[in-house]
Amino acid sequence: MITSGITWRAGARLGAVLIALGALAVGATTAGAGAEAATAPSAQQGARTGLVVATADGAVGGKAAQTMDEFLGIPYAAPPVGPLRWRPPQPAAPWTGIRDAAAFAPHCPQPPSGFGVASTSENCLYLNVFTPPGARGRHLPVMVWIHGGSFLVGESDDYIPAGLVRRGVIVVTVNYRLGALGFLAHPALAGRPGGPSGDYGLMDQQAALRWVQASIAGFGGNPRDVTLAGESAGGLSVLAQLVSPGARGLFSRAIVESGTYDLTQAPLATAETAGEAFAAKVGCASQTAACLRSLPVSAIVDNEDFAGYQPDVDGAVLTQSIGPALASGQFSRVPVINGTNRDEWRLFVAQAQLDGAPPVTAANYQAEIASTIGVPAATAAVIAARYPLSAYSSPSVALGAVGTDAIFACPALTVDQSLSKYVPVYAYEFNDQNAPERYLAPVGFPYGAAHESEVQYLFSLRNAPFPAVLTPPQRKLAAAMKTYWANLAKTGSPSSLSWPRFNPGSQQILSLITPRPHVETSFSAEHQCAFWAQAG
Repeated sequence: MITSGITWRAGARLGAVLIALGALAVGATTAGAGAEAATAPSAQQGARTGLVVATADGAVGGKAAQTMDEFLGIPYAAPPVGPLRWRPPQPAAPWTGIRDAAAFAPHCPQPPSGFGVASTSENCLYLNVFTPPGARGRHLPVMVWIHGGSFLVGESDDYIPAGLVRRGVIVVTVNYRLGALGFLAHPALAGRPGGPSGDYGLMDQQAALRWVQASIAGFGGNPRDVTLAGESAGGLSVLAQLVSPGARGLFSRAIVESGTYDLTQAPLATAETAGEAFAAKVGCASQTAACLRSLPVSAIVDNEDFAGYQPDVDGAVLTQSIGPALASGQFSRVPVINGTNRDEWRLFVAQAQLDGAPPVTAANYQAEIASTIGVPAATAAVIAARYPLSAYSSPSVALGAVGTDAIFACPALTVDQSLSKYVPVYAYEFNDQNAPERYLAPVGFPYGAAHESEVQYLFSLRNAPFPAVLTPPQRKLAAAMKTYWANLAKTGSPSSLSWPRFNPGSQQILSLITPRPHVETSFSAEHQCAFWAQAG
């Protein structure tokens, strides 16, 4: 297949781009610098506002914020420090009194990037709950949001869900371990000889979902009506949780945004070989767990693979790769929204240029194709003929189309086809090609509907380096999208009429575009999916 090996390289390129964003974003991200706010229990805030909720671990006192109530920085697991580093998450310690939940808690260790503030705090397994005013006792649907960032960067407090909350949904945003601390596989870290290692970040997500099951009723949420949602690495996390045995019964709907870029995970042996190379790099020639657990956090973050991380088939959290599991029906049978953006890969073409790489030209176009998707020169020539420069406004836009189709769009269609054999699937393409670019500076070609550009239509973003305001038509589209997402959480369907279920025969996909979303059936042809599926 032409697509063989593409998704692993795509994940690596995503990670490298997000880290490069840090050079542009340091100093531009103003929120989150106070993420190390005090997290010790305090009775003052809850007593002042009356927003006190009993959780399974103790009472928390939140705060009223405009149109919603906020309960921030709630621990869902014990700090994964010392002997708990690179172990499955353990229960949080209970507390007495009222814990102050009026400020975000630390987020997980990571280098600086446009998707979050640098951190070295391993004490980071916290979540935030946003509810409509007076939600207690109402049994409202719950949406748990998993942030993106190539499993390397990102934080829960970047996403303010006021628009979703106004539509009657409780939203929970979650931190989880990232980078090497979240996804390093190494034989010395296995719980038993030959046992699984890695995927600690996915274990954290499951621990957060278990916390929701145990405690969300006190906030007015229905633990039997939980939607798991995420974008980019968060979307891939949702797919991973769909197929993970450990997540069975923890959620009843799923939303995947731009998460289909890596459907084949590395086997445990391959991941552990990479882990042994990491151990040697950081000075643990002994290859022992004791050495790894004694490393300073900064040494781990500074020596991470800035190309990003991926889950591995560890045999416990993931017993097989995502793609085959979906195709064979071995996943949680829940309704799913799944989609991508029309111009996903333009973000990465732009970042390479902003980071000093030569612009894409007619002379280097084929070499750029080979580098982007990891194919030989002869195959790149075939792809270049299929995507001739004469069909695009610039070589950069042409390369963006190649990356979008091969890495995001056509794998998304494959997921739609696999899932729809077993569960209701609602497929979309975010198509507003005038969406503001919130993370990168202007370049010499339009971003279009680039990777991550749809997120601002669902959330207010706290840390995006480039502020922007949606136009009235865009605000109308944003309102429609929030309604669709909230409706799925409430009923299992985004809309009774305007968004049909995906059918492999008709392949109806909702185009999220101004002035009004509409159904399209040309997605496969527009993204050349038959070409990408052929043997090459």
